[in-house]
Amino acid sequence: MTEPVGDGRTSPLEAVGWTALYLVTGAALTIALSLGMILLTGGPRSPADSPRNLAIQTAAGLLGYGFLTWAIGLRTLRLTVADLRWSPLSEAGRGFGRGFVLGAVPAILAVGLALVAGQSVLTRDQGSAGLYLERLALTAMLLAPAALLEEIIFRGVGQVVLARAIGRLPAILCLSAPFALAHLLNPNGTVLGFLNIGFAGILLGIAFYMPGGIWSAWGVHLGWNMGLAALDAPVSGLPFRIPVVDYVPGGPGWLTGGRFGPEGGLVATLAIALATTIAWRRRTKERT
Repeated sequence: MTEPVGDGRTSPLEAVGWTALYLVTGAALTIALSLGMILLTGGPRSPADSPRNLAIQTAAGLLGYGFLTWAIGLRTLRLTVADLRWSPLSEAGRGFGRGFVLGAVPAILAVGLALVAGQSVLTRDQGSAGLYLERLALTAMLLAPAALLEEIIFRGVGQVVLARAIGRLPAILCLSAPFALAHLLNPNGTVLGFLNIGFAGILLGIAFYMPGGIWSAWGVHLGWNMGLAALDAPVSGLPFRIPVVDYVPGGPGWLTGGRFGPEGGLVATLAIALATTIAWRRRTKERT
């Protein structure tokens, strides 16, 4: 990128410190709030109750990182809403919509490649079209806040501060690693899956600089997840039971991703590379 490196507000070392403080303190707040919410809602339940667990963790994370965005970003570092790319709101709807398409189409392409080039299959499952749409809507209601939270964490205060100190692309690369690490314990993970999630972090970091800002990045994130879920494919190793269609992963694992879903295989690498190329061409070039 051609943007000037740094703006004189923080040194690279200070930027790293503020970013680490934001990430680590936010994680601690999320854990504490999650435990409190679990106790208030009847105590811990079976690990199989993943929708409830995800909803609690997401709500806690939005509260924790939302507070830190205000406390560290707006109050302490004097960032503006525009700096954090939440505005102008006139671009929010279009940015989210374009981002959603940019995420969903490559995700569907990844599944298609797994079917054509690999041994994965897509079969007819029980259920009606109405039930399919209902379950898909419920899945979107669960995934949308989770995707927004991850964008606030990894494309929020930290990326803005780092980009001002060391440049956009180095900041994006730095934050792609913790983004991948946040998914390290997802079930049925693979080495390529871990790398692909880091690659997706780069895609989302670039999408953050498309017209629409964080709304565009959120759209890409949710579009990718929903594109996979709509075809009953696992999302980063997490299965979503969708009626009507049944995705059965097949080998070879390095190509299709196996039980981790397409994100664990080369099919996702190719799809993410396509989306990243498009996002790169659509990025804005003004100063961070």
